[in-house]
Amino acid sequence: MDIGLTAQGATPGFTGKFIDFFSRINISLRAKIMFSFFIVIIMLVAINSLMIMEFLRFNRQYDAMITNITTANNLNGFIKPAIDTEMWDIVAGKNEFEEGNQYQIISQANNQIETLMANANSDKSRIKLEVIRRTMATLTSYVNKMGEQIAKGSRVAENELVLDNIRGVSDVVEESVQDYMLFEVQQAEQRYMESQARFNRWLIIYFILLPVVIVFSISAAWIISASIYIPIKKLQDLTATITKNDLQALVSRENIDEITELGISFNIMTSRIRELLNAKVREQENLKKAELKALQAQINPHFLYNTLDTIVWMSESNQPRKVIEIVKALSSFFRIALSRGRDWIPIGQEIEHVESYLYIQKIRYRDILDYKIDVDESILDGTILKLTLQPLVENALYHGIKNKRNGGTIWVKARREYQDKVMLEVEDSGVGLTPYKLSRILERLNDESDEITPDGEGFGLANVNKRIKLYYGDQYGLSIESQYREGTRVKVVIPLEENHHPDQEN
Repeated sequence: MDIGLTAQGATPGFTGKFIDFFSRINISLRAKIMFSFFIVIIMLVAINSLMIMEFLRFNRQYDAMITNITTANNLNGFIKPAIDTEMWDIVAGKNEFEEGNQYQIISQANNQIETLMANANSDKSRIKLEVIRRTMATLTSYVNKMGEQIAKGSRVAENELVLDNIRGVSDVVEESVQDYMLFEVQQAEQRYMESQARFNRWLIIYFILLPVVIVFSISAAWIISASIYIPIKKLQDLTATITKNDLQALVSRENIDEITELGISFNIMTSRIRELLNAKVREQENLKKAELKALQAQINPHFLYNTLDTIVWMSESNQPRKVIEIVKALSSFFRIALSRGRDWIPIGQEIEHVESYLYIQKIRYRDILDYKIDVDESILDGTILKLTLQPLVENALYHGIKNKRNGGTIWVKARREYQDKVMLEVEDSGVGLTPYKLSRILERLNDESDEITPDGEGFGLANVNKRIKLYYGDQYGLSIESQYREGTRVKVVIPLEENHHPDQEN
């Protein structure tokens, strides 16, 4: 089942299509959010920047005009009285021409005129300032002429004529400056009115664009939230489908945002869960097969028939005590093998089960079989998977001791390995294994498949090994050592569990 991008509750119509288109854009959610955020910021910055630039431009022009008016006003109140007074003092003989300040006054006035010229922002202003500058040049020429006459020793009357010319020119300078001031005042007023009108237009544009920015921000927030909601709703629908045991449902990959990546991870997780469930089913099936084979090995008709034949033979031989002992051993053997359906029993019971089996087989095979059991009593209360040792003992008897002409001994050992493990050993002095047969058995022990395979030699070592791994984990299992004509040793390592397993309870 492939759940598409359209989910219940998606917005229909044009808005829904736009949201669907936006959500399909192959960029991450973070990029979408940052993109929308930057668009809003750029719009706001652009609008405010234009407003600020217009305001600064108005202030700059207005400040320049005010500065020119102030400078012109200072020039108007300075040049005529200063130059007239200075030249009168020279003509009247109060000051020498060379010692007078007339050129400093002219230079100061010219500097102010140049400043006004530099700040002029219109052609008319420059024309009026040019008239003032030329008038000042005329004024300077008359001052120079006064200096030349005085140097030649001219009469006072001649000097007064030049002085009258200087006063006349200074009047023209003053009138020109006043005319320039009036023009700048009119210009300032006109510029103010124009700037005010332009500023008002910008305010109108600002208040028009501001709602546009707000609408865009709200739309972007709505679209992004919808593009997040739709994939999440899809995941919600998918999880609802999976809760109905439909593990085939998958999220479609239609873009590359974070939620889609989450959906792909969800697909991987679902696939992994499906694989684990299938593996668990196979494991349970294999456990059942292993348990069935173990039980079949214990309730082997040949073993039961042979034991009953032995009991009949002993009865006919008038050995009632032996009959009682073998019947007790057989009863203990089947009682522990069945264990009321429990899988876990104390290690002490597992040892008792093996001892009952060996006792029965010892009576049957008389002198060809001997056995010894050595168990650390500190581990007897620990739990063990039922029917772990008996198949190994059976294997040692039928494939080791019976194939040796003069018989042999089976040793069963159990001891603590470190603090949390138990080492179980079944060793025989039988015929042992040839290198070829040992390699075949080791190959089967290392087979990682979970299948419980049939074995022509009864409940084989490979199946015992798989059963142990299925119950305890892959880190546990069998190891085997064998020398041909010397014997075989099989070791089993299991965890030491002090408390009884739950299925031990009655």
